[in-house]
Amino acid sequence: MAVHRLQCQCGQLAGEVDLAAPVNRCTCYCLSCRAFPKVLGSADRVLDARGGTDIVQTSPQSVRITRGREQLAVLRLTPDGTMRWYARCCGTPIGNNVMNYRISFVGLIHDCLRDPAHSLDESFGRSLGGVFTTFAIGEPKPAQINRLGAVWRLGSMMLKARLSGAYKNTPFFSPDGAPVAVPKVLTSEEWRDAMDGIERLGGRQPAARAAS
Repeated sequence: MAVHRLQCQCGQLAGEVDLAAPVNRCTCYCLSCRAFPKVLGSADRVLDARGGTDIVQTSPQSVRITRGREQLAVLRLTPDGTMRWYARCCGTPIGNNVMNYRISFVGLIHDCLRDPAHSLDESFGRSLGGVFTTFAIGEPKPAQINRLGAVWRLGSMMLKARLSGAYKNTPFFSPDGAPVAVPKVLTSEEWRDAMDGIERLGGRQPAARAAS
């Protein structure tokens, strides 16, 4: 079985991604994806020159944690926000999904996918384009992903997992749907600190603390 290595920067958390699973690879420019590595202190390593994050969208069933499962932690920028997983040992961002584990999807962040044996292009193909490109730094804005194709691939993957019950096979949630780590939710002050200055890097800062 062909796999791609998954590992945090310090190596305490490690695993692999099954390359047989369908994927979308894209670059996200949204403000929340920009704030997440800023909170972890890894923005310089994670974000590209235009403020984008290289993400591999795939099935949680394709992700296996083989070492350091206890290092898996999760952050929510807001109380109802996206589940943003990272390694507590060194702050490496791992991936994003939603609280409902029946929605069988995870967006893995390139920072945990450094495999000396395979490049991202070799394992997952080249990026299909950008999402939330209006928030990208500079002009002209990057090309957008073909949303119809991306939604079809992800929708088919999630429907198959829901019908088969495979959605329960995930490293991020227990079989009863509880996250394997207690989410840390930013306080209003922490959220303001995370968002501070982002509007000057491209995009407009949210006026209120909405789901992120």
